[in-house]
Amino acid sequence: MDSNRKFSMKIHGNDYAVEIRKIDEGIASVEVNGTVYEVEYEAERRVSKTPTLTRKPVYHTETERPRKTSKPDASKGKSIKAPLPGVILELKVKEGDSVKAGDVLMVMEAMKMENNISSPMDGTVASLKVAKGDNVLEGDPLIEIGG
Repeated sequence: MDSNRKFSMKIHGNDYAVEIRKIDEGIASVEVNGTVYEVEYEAERRVSKTPTLTRKPVYHTETERPRKTSKPDASKGKSIKAPLPGVILELKVKEGDSVKAGDVLMVMEAMKMENNISSPMDGTVASLKVAKGDNVLEGDPLIEIGG
């Protein structure tokens, strides 16, 4: 890219006549008070702050619209996860047991304290994901309760 840009600059009280002669892929030819310098530079990439809009597809008829159905084997239950890392001390239920909201499902030791893991809903124990003595991490599935 060829360009002829002339500037008058004052730096620390000194006057400079600066002319940018040529800019080409990371190197610029610059004349300062009659002396030509080859200057390396990095071009700063500008990032647009304008968000990109994405739109959902428009369907003109119901037959064009994809059907949303759940998989037949998809679980309708609620998975209860470990609130903290710890060890399972005791299981109070087994698969197939009916539970009410608030019932204690298991006891877990975490941070040298025993914590009761309670059911958040009424339902049936669909599956146990842990056994007595298992070490679990925060967020690990413990038990699944079906509706």
